[in-house]
Amino acid sequence: MMRWFFSLLALAAIILGAARAEDGPVGQFTVTGWAGPPLRVFYVEPPQAALEGAPVVIVMHGVNRNADEYRDNWIELSERYGLRVYAPEFSAEAFPGAAQYNLGGVGTDAAVSSYAAIEPLFTAITQRGAASGYVLFGHSAGAQFVHRALLFEDLPHLLTAYSANAGWYTLPDRNETWPYGLSGIDIDEGRIGAWLERPMTLLLGEADIDPGDPNLRRTPEALAQGPHRLARGHYFFDHAGRQAQERGVSLGWRIVTVPDVAHDNAGMARTAASLIAQTARDD
Repeated sequence: MMRWFFSLLALAAIILGAARAEDGPVGQFTVTGWAGPPLRVFYVEPPQAALEGAPVVIVMHGVNRNADEYRDNWIELSERYGLRVYAPEFSAEAFPGAAQYNLGGVGTDAAVSSYAAIEPLFTAITQRGAASGYVLFGHSAGAQFVHRALLFEDLPHLLTAYSANAGWYTLPDRNETWPYGLSGIDIDEGRIGAWLERPMTLLLGEADIDPGDPNLRRTPEALAQGPHRLARGHYFFDHAGRQAQERGVSLGWRIVTVPDVAHDNAGMARTAASLIAQTARDD
């Protein structure tokens, strides 16, 4: 009887967590129906009549944990392209440092990985309006989150992903030590091959070339990937292509560069939104 009662409470938490916090196209709600701490989610949605036919985009914020500002960068884009956009906030208190946010707690004693929040978030999103899948977009630290989440989580409802202007990468290489590669962690060979085959766009700002950016990691391992973010993105892609060939799998990734945009989420979001809308039309 008690087990049945607590199951009902968990289901109610998912439904209530997905309820609108305010009327209108822009607002926030809280997701509680997962193993981790409550997550505030900032959203922008089309009118109710168009909600169920709109592409769902989950937007991962950067190092400043400013999910509300990331959502704001998508408001006009949501209106222009008819997108449903949801930006979860992974607070520094609940997910301290890069280790717990963009590295997902891998290699630590974390009770739950930040990557594990994405599918429960999508479940909450579907409570607001039916959807069959989602696009995962991240910029900067959020881009790091995205490319690693595709390795460590199954993400069965993922349609495609955009990793925009990551500062450094985890290479699909067992000769490099975690977090710069996969040596030192327990990861199945089949999962690495599946990662390389997953659909992902590396979205790179052509002007993101400042080697002195204060938020750019400059460890020897990161510098080996290149002097700035644009170079590191190309290095990651090229390295992945060689690994895919060695493993006998087809690389599902592509690179799209964005002219005249540096380390700017709003600028990268404009290109991503256009590509997402184009893909939705083609489908």
